[in-house]
Amino acid sequence: MPATRRIHASVFSALGDETRLGLVAKLARGQPYSISQLTKGSKLTRQAISKHLRVLQRAGMVHGVRTGRENRFQFSVQPIVEIREYLDFVFEQWDEALSRLKSFIER
Repeated sequence: MPATRRIHASVFSALGDETRLGLVAKLARGQPYSISQLTKGSKLTRQAISKHLRVLQRAGMVHGVRTGRENRFQFSVQPIVEIREYLDFVFEQWDEALSRLKSFIER
């Protein structure tokens, strides 16, 4: 369980940055993007985008695929699916706790 918490924490941490959220939104469209394509229209440098991509890679949300001289980055949905399952579990626990509280108060 602690390893799972560590993985979830890395995903939440990675998503806790506005730039990385934007990168995830762009990459979630389904096509691979080069760093140049991800930098286009942004005020960030290629180095800054690379730094954010490394954080997303460590969280398992992005992976790079070498195409010729370029590395193209793709979104990996699995960490988001796992976070969704985790949040569903937490919501269920809270719903049960609130139901117990309501029953106790209404006695």
